[in-house]
Amino acid sequence: MRDVTILVVDDDGQIRDVLKIALERAGFRVVQARDGVEGLRSVQMAPPDLAILDIGMPEMDGLELCRAIRRDSEVPILFLTARDDEVDRILGLELGGDDYVTKPFSPRELVARVRAILKRTKGAVPEVRSLERGRLSLSPEAHDCRVDGIVVQLTATEIAILSRLMARPAQVFSRPKLVDAIWGPGMIVSDRTLDSHLRNLRSKLGDAGLEDAIDTLHGVGLRMGPCGVA
Repeated sequence: MRDVTILVVDDDGQIRDVLKIALERAGFRVVQARDGVEGLRSVQMAPPDLAILDIGMPEMDGLELCRAIRRDSEVPILFLTARDDEVDRILGLELGGDDYVTKPFSPRELVARVRAILKRTKGAVPEVRSLERGRLSLSPEAHDCRVDGIVVQLTATEIAILSRLMARPAQVFSRPKLVDAIWGPGMIVSDRTLDSHLRNLRSKLGDAGLEDAIDTLHGVGLRMGPCGVA
């Protein structure tokens, strides 16, 4: 996987070194940035396959950097955050982050999270090239979502959730089952994390004129809505 580049942005040199060693041992190519400004410049010059951003950086922090990256790019983003910064973690996901790891972190867990995100980036349902339902169309492998032919920009995790639901539109997915399908069995993902991704996905589709894309069956789970078709 030396052709897969991971950008690590953190003002702590020791953490950068730990991440570099762990990721390179896992077969990834690693590029480092010491702060948000340098990280943004790196993304603009040579977009990575995934970016790891520390939230608590001075000047341009990880949240500001994520916001700046999302103006022009859908590169997957993994946040590093302090254990007690739940507000920052949720805000980061709402800004377009794909996942987060809390400090102190296990390098093995971080590599697992990176692999899971990259797997979602390639499409949660790779055997299906195109999915359609009502006014909504999705090509997971091309990372392309459209409503009435108009592109809707989604993150890798949002694509993964939507493709999983669209592939089996009549099936109701319980929350634990959906988490396992997207993040992988055994991965610990909070309800707040899933809620943030679903809220973002619904908001983007709603802004595109599709407010009925995802149905919630309270106490049961989630399934695809009619997507504009009566």
